[in-house]
Amino acid sequence: MSGSRVVVTGGSGFVGGHLVERLVSGGDEVTVFDGSPPPEHSPAHGHVGHVSGDVRDAAALRRAIPRGVDVVYHLAAVVGVDEYLARPLDVIDINFTGTRNVLDAAHAAGARVVVASTSEVFGKNPAVPWREEDDRVLGPTTADRWAYSTSKALTEHLVFAFARRHGLAASIVRYFNVYGPRQRPGFLISRSVHRALNGRPLVVYDEGKQTRCFTFVADAVDGTILAGTRPEAVGEVFNIGSMTETLVGDAIHLIAELAGTEPGLVSVDTGEKLGRGYEDLARRIPDSGKAHRVLGWSCPTSLRAGVRETIGWARRNPWWLELPDSGAA
Repeated sequence: MSGSRVVVTGGSGFVGGHLVERLVSGGDEVTVFDGSPPPEHSPAHGHVGHVSGDVRDAAALRRAIPRGVDVVYHLAAVVGVDEYLARPLDVIDINFTGTRNVLDAAHAAGARVVVASTSEVFGKNPAVPWREEDDRVLGPTTADRWAYSTSKALTEHLVFAFARRHGLAASIVRYFNVYGPRQRPGFLISRSVHRALNGRPLVVYDEGKQTRCFTFVADAVDGTILAGTRPEAVGEVFNIGSMTETLVGDAIHLIAELAGTEPGLVSVDTGEKLGRGYEDLARRIPDSGKAHRVLGWSCPTSLRAGVRETIGWARRNPWWLELPDSGAA
């Protein structure tokens, strides 16, 4: 739907920034709502409007989402293990209150909405792969890591409630381990690339025996835009993730191989390092068949190709290599 008026909350962040670039390149008129301006190193810099604000500020959101906006992509959130262990109150408040404000503003403006959610909503359900309607299995409320899962699940409840009560045209996308250029070095792939290129040993959590399905950011953006433009997506939730299961240890060795470094490793026991507030998951695998059937979405980028592109980008952007390592341990 080229030529649309679009607002992206969290558009200065990792996935949001890539989404903004794709929308601008497709001819959309884009406004970013974020506490930080779009980064100067982004190809979209200078081609988007920017409204500085916090999604907890309902009045600011209403000014940013006036009548005439076609689609709102709501990606503003607190993300990352290090963040939701350190800032559980902000995680809950920003995810829940912020989403309520976005939905209110979009409803008042008559805009369509896509809300970004997460694979974390499934918790530790052992019955993988997870379909969109599968059960949530969570740990105790005393473990801070579940604050993120619960707050995101509540945002999904908000979306469906708005759709049913107010007729809001809304969709949800659940991301699975998205990685790629410009991601802060606080996640498994980005942190390992950052450490490898800086000549530092790579961190392996719990012997690297967990498995994940890594999704390249360009593929995640494709799914997000389809959810915001396809009529069939309205009222639906979609898993947006690769279905290729990879051992975390294998992913780390792949990064070392493609970076051309010796895979010096530091082993971390998450129970000892992070305490009772953290519970890691043995497997996290989506069933993305619904996104393929309904949206025509696919995830063609292999982990090898995506990591190679991420490493190439990092080498061309030394400012990123100078960022602090912001991992959880």
